[in-house]
Amino acid sequence: MGFLICACLLQLLFLGSSPAAAQSPSPARALDAMLQDYAYRAFVRPHTGIVYNATVPADLAGVAVSGLRLRSGSLRRKGFSDYFEFSIPPGVIVQPYVERVVLVYHNLGELSEKYYPLPGYTYLSPILGLLVYDAANLSATGLSELSIVASGSPISVSFSNVRAVPPGSPAPQCVWFDLDGVPQFRGLEANNVCATYRRGHFSIVVNSSEVAPAPGPSGAIAPPIPTNGGRDKGSSDAWKIAVGVVGGVIALGLLALLLVCFVRYKREKKMEVMERNAEVGETLRMAQVGRSQAPVALGTRTKPVIESEYVA
Repeated sequence: MGFLICACLLQLLFLGSSPAAAQSPSPARALDAMLQDYAYRAFVRPHTGIVYNATVPADLAGVAVSGLRLRSGSLRRKGFSDYFEFSIPPGVIVQPYVERVVLVYHNLGELSEKYYPLPGYTYLSPILGLLVYDAANLSATGLSELSIVASGSPISVSFSNVRAVPPGSPAPQCVWFDLDGVPQFRGLEANNVCATYRRGHFSIVVNSSEVAPAPGPSGAIAPPIPTNGGRDKGSSDAWKIAVGVVGGVIALGLLALLLVCFVRYKREKKMEVMERNAEVGETLRMAQVGRSQAPVALGTRTKPVIESEYVA
């Protein structure tokens, strides 16, 4: 019993000290799972090749979500043009392969900066997303995204309603966010057009940190205005430190309990060995005394000698 308790404490120690146990899904990943659910709900009477627009709750007002079900073979042979801002050419391969897929479209609108903050950059267009899921069960939730690779021409993203570049800003860039929220930048393919070979979230941004500040009336340079990005980053670092401290305290506590349990287990095993040795002894012979059995001592090894025999 003591060994089982020690094993359980050891398992809790590893689970409590692992980074995965202390981390929770990011807001952007939680939003992806939520939008996948809303997109699948739109397939009331699903037909292949038909775009279904989803309905989102009031707290996501301004976010557009749609779903499109296609056969993987058809997607590879024909592609699909004009899926809102996305134009998918032939040659797109789904990994791992499934028979049918659902292409979920996102337009985060005014919530783009909330879920994908990008300090030092200004968004010129809303973030657009293209994620791929298995279409085997249209009632499923919490599905993992499938990967797609454009083996020929890239997938083009033609942005609409792009804001003008602020005066004095550098040239705008395309930004691509992978599923971990890590941004990658590249130049525009054409006017307000980005290209990609994979799924993810996309937008057009401009590096606002390179914009030269306008001089004040006296010619002095105005001090930089603090932004929410720094405070959010500091809050995030503080949260990570707090989680690490709490996880370390829990790990030390479990380690101390494990040590106490191990010492107690060794003591119990030692007591069991001592009791077993005490119980193991020389077995007495039994003899019939009247109508009952009674133990009798063994015969002595030394033969008794009469005192008179010592007399010369």
